[in-house]
Amino acid sequence: MLQVQFIRDNKETVLQGLAKRNFADAETIIEQVLNADENRRATQVSLDDVLAESNKLSKEIGGLFKSGEVQKANILKEKTGQLKNQSKELSEALNGFAEELQGLLYQIPNVPHTSVKAGKSEEDNENIFSEGIIPDLGENALPHWELAKKYDIIDFELGTKISGAGFPVYKGKGARLQRALINYFLDKNTDAGYTEVQVPHLVNTDSATATGQLPDKDGQMYHSTVDDLYLIPTAEIPITNMFRGNLLQETDFPITVTGYTPCFRREAGSYGAHVRGLNRLHQFDKVEIVRIEHPDNSYQALNGMVEHIKDILRELKLPYRILRLCGGDTGFTSALTFDFELFSTAQDRWLEISSASNFETFQANRLKLRFKNKEGKSELAHTLNGSSLALPRVLAGILENYQTAEGIKIPEVLVPYCGFDIIN
Repeated sequence: MLQVQFIRDNKETVLQGLAKRNFADAETIIEQVLNADENRRATQVSLDDVLAESNKLSKEIGGLFKSGEVQKANILKEKTGQLKNQSKELSEALNGFAEELQGLLYQIPNVPHTSVKAGKSEEDNENIFSEGIIPDLGENALPHWELAKKYDIIDFELGTKISGAGFPVYKGKGARLQRALINYFLDKNTDAGYTEVQVPHLVNTDSATATGQLPDKDGQMYHSTVDDLYLIPTAEIPITNMFRGNLLQETDFPITVTGYTPCFRREAGSYGAHVRGLNRLHQFDKVEIVRIEHPDNSYQALNGMVEHIKDILRELKLPYRILRLCGGDTGFTSALTFDFELFSTAQDRWLEISSASNFETFQANRLKLRFKNKEGKSELAHTLNGSSLALPRVLAGILENYQTAEGIKIPEVLVPYCGFDIIN
């Protein structure tokens, strides 16, 4: 959530940033925000004046009663009654303006970083880096869903029987490879200094709102209405909310956390060949990294996250590229996002496997996550997160790019985790 003072002080910058996102009616909603804030501030001043007058009269009334001037005291008591009614009306109006202001701010996405280009969709994203060799598999290469059936390692039909489409069952060496990837990713992250945590897989409304999933992505989340809890679409939500409401010291930075969770996404309206197999699921596994940073260091930290994910993909020896997302494709809460995509040779297409994002103060403002700076003043921290990595498409890439006539070879770095070196 953008800070009102930031909007007020940087109105043109905000409008230019929202234009990069093609955010409709930006000028209208920004004016509504400024007007609502003006009304809120004016009402607060009036309320403070009334309360100050009421307190002053209360002291005078006490003195009059002590001196025996009961009639004068009673006259002033009538006036304090009127002031009490005024303060009640002003308080209600103040709450109304505050709710209106918050509702408006919840509709406004983050302002993109200056390096983010304007654009309408993923077609306008910038390819900034690529690495790795795309293998030549020949004409008989199979997509991962056929390989999964051939070697009986993932059963999509069984998952549909149990739950519905988008809930696969991993079997035998498929399940062991899945577990190996999770452990490998966690080990890589903890070796890099991230603290591992295990967090709840359901969160309350406050948590989902604090990280920006609500109200923006309400329709994409599974909601347990009886308990008013949401199944998490990413570990980012519970991990980041570990720090909600905290007041940090500068010596606390950086805070680096990693965690594995299953993730749940409704993905309403997702159909067609491009979402077949593991390409898009309702339930999938993901290992996440989250950082809480001093504002002066957050972009250096983002670059470090990018290099960390690169290192993982190099060890897996998978061909990948990095995209800097344009304004139209950047997530609601993000100021700058780098997407990682690996090349699926059998499908002849790029598959997104990770995003690394800096939210700057956008999440911290909702989280009320602050720190005391060197001057002793309270300041919003910066939050960042990234996938390292999302498993389904990494697994799909391994199955497809490592397939041979003898079977599917296991990346060398994963062999100690799997206990086998080929699926056949």
